[in-house]
Amino acid sequence: MVMKDVVPGIRNEEGIAKVLGILKQEFGERFQTGQSFREQHSHTTTYLPSQLPDGVVFVESSEDVKTVVRTCTAHKVPMIPFGTGSSLEGHVNAPSGGISLDFSRMNRVIEVNPEDLDCTVEPGVTREELNAYLRDTGLFFPIDPGANASIGGMASTRASGTNAVRYGTMKENVLALTVVTADGEEIRTAQRARKSSAGYDLTRLFVGAEGTLGIITSITLKLQGIPAKISGGVCAFPSLKAACDAVVMTIQMGIPVARIELLDEMQMKAVNAYSKLAYPEKPTLFLEFHGTEETVAIQAEQFREIAAEFGSDEFQYTSNAEERAQLWKARHNAYWAGRALAPELNGLSTDVCVPISRLAECVAETQADIRETGLLAPIVGHAGDGNFHVLMLFDDKKPDDLARSEAFMARLNARALAMGGTCTGEHGVGQGKMTYLAQELSSALPVMRSIKKSLDPDNIFNPGKIFRL
Repeated sequence: MVMKDVVPGIRNEEGIAKVLGILKQEFGERFQTGQSFREQHSHTTTYLPSQLPDGVVFVESSEDVKTVVRTCTAHKVPMIPFGTGSSLEGHVNAPSGGISLDFSRMNRVIEVNPEDLDCTVEPGVTREELNAYLRDTGLFFPIDPGANASIGGMASTRASGTNAVRYGTMKENVLALTVVTADGEEIRTAQRARKSSAGYDLTRLFVGAEGTLGIITSITLKLQGIPAKISGGVCAFPSLKAACDAVVMTIQMGIPVARIELLDEMQMKAVNAYSKLAYPEKPTLFLEFHGTEETVAIQAEQFREIAAEFGSDEFQYTSNAEERAQLWKARHNAYWAGRALAPELNGLSTDVCVPISRLAECVAETQADIRETGLLAPIVGHAGDGNFHVLMLFDDKKPDDLARSEAFMARLNARALAMGGTCTGEHGVGQGKMTYLAQELSSALPVMRSIKKSLDPDNIFNPGKIFRL
């Protein structure tokens, strides 16, 4: 994150005043301008300062969204979609003010097609709500970013998570969208077919656009059958490099792990303290295998042999559902566990992603950089696809502490880019990664800006995110 990118935008005071009056008359109590509502709908997850919207409208249908878009477009007032507010890069901030569209009431499952393994949902449905709804069908939605994020937010940030190594990211699992564009009309980007060569791939254009091109009103998703057998385990290693090398060999040998997560020594210390566990405080892999009784046993044994080759401790392996749930709850609480290492400090969570063959090198160099810089910064990652996270803990009241953290961040991103990686594997760009996106894709930014100007000529869809106009 670079603080210089979190700056106020140009406010259209006259237009905002008109829109506030119109939306209050249109939506009544579903439109709020109170300070507490506005604060709840700005960025609060990491250290980026909040930039509040001027009003919050609780939309309940695509017709509501169309009304808001038409009103804001007519008066050139910014709109910021809001799911659950769990994003990490300032995506829901309102640098130019404007209207936050809260999708928590657009949380219906529109249809499920079990024979086709797909469903269509409104954007406010969370991943946990969707899987609870699907439980009796024998199907599940596998994308699992940790937070109980909304499906609309996950599509907008091209989210992934712990299951991505087997099931892919939102990019691979969204079949179609409906989107309200700047003219206030709703378009459909594709049909339910599993593949198509019909025209531009508009679905992929809006997936990952972070609300900057239009506002998503429904998402059609691929589903998966719930595996007949699920097993998981924990395996500690003598060094971070050994753990990463084991991951690389596991992936290169084609073992179809569903999850393979990396936690360094400091993160394991935090997990043990926060979740009241007693794992060795060494670099550790959390794993999960999906399949039949026979296949998961084979996969676990294959991994055990690889792990032994890299000097691992005993591979603690279980098929017990409660034990697995405890394991993954601890993993999903890694952010809060890390914050608990020093509750008096603020947290800066960031991610990069590199080709799998460079993972061990990148993580080892990053850990050495953390030691040399004197940072308190646990590492955790979706090691199976080369994606890892660093949580930097620092005193936000000390400018030197912030400067040291941001200098480390710059080196981390430069390191990942030099290895053929990306500045963000799953957090998205928002405000916090704009500088690094420009370094990564400088030649492509003019094309992105042209698309933005074509679909949003007045720059009112989530302005001040991804890049500057």
